[in-house]
Amino acid sequence: MSLWGLIKPQMYESNLILNLSLSITPIYFGITPKIIRLKGIYRIGPHNKDIISIIFGTLLGDAHAEKRSNGVGTRINLYQEAIHVKYLLHLHNLISKLGYCNTKIPVITTRLGSKGKIRKVIRFSTWTYTSFNWIHELWYDKNIKRLPECLSEYLTPLALAIWIMDDGAKVGNSLKLSTNSFKECVILVNILNENFDIKASIHSAGKKDQYLVYIFKESIDNLKNIVFPYIIPEMKYKLN
Repeated sequence: MSLWGLIKPQMYESNLILNLSLSITPIYFGITPKIIRLKGIYRIGPHNKDIISIIFGTLLGDAHAEKRSNGVGTRINLYQEAIHVKYLLHLHNLISKLGYCNTKIPVITTRLGSKGKIRKVIRFSTWTYTSFNWIHELWYDKNIKRLPECLSEYLTPLALAIWIMDDGAKVGNSLKLSTNSFKECVILVNILNENFDIKASIHSAGKKDQYLVYIFKESIDNLKNIVFPYIIPEMKYKLN
């Protein structure tokens, strides 16, 4: 005998009606529903490749991974001088569409620079995630930014394009990448060669223990083919 034969039609119909009503009718039992902003400690991954590429690309430039107090998580702080407002708004658009920051558009603010000079900057931060803590651990040693040993795994074409927009500068028919804060520039040169078949060399930045990465002019066409789909129009002058 099938189980269907054990179910009375009247019982089935009444249960069906009850289940349907429960599925379409919200029941609060006198409790007012509340929307509470999720704390960083409860924000966990996994994260898709695009957001990790964006973060790694910006950390090669001016972005900063901030470990929050009490170890609740890490957020990524991004900022640019006001002259690069379109680039920062582009980053904000990418990150907010992926759901990693507030959708409110950043505005230009002022700050006091060296020698009392007023600087105009634009900035925003991602949400705080405990699942970003590994990024902070990779990139910082006693709060000093360093290159992670596994960088080659995350330096995608998107990450490379963001690095160029952040820290690239046209020099004749070549391109230089400002890497002054990194002492491990040979790692970057090797990754560019192994990941993208791009030839580059290390040059002094004019200060002790500070260096730049120069991409050879014969690799520029190859570089364009790799990164142009991700470069905003306002930044393409760096590769022309």
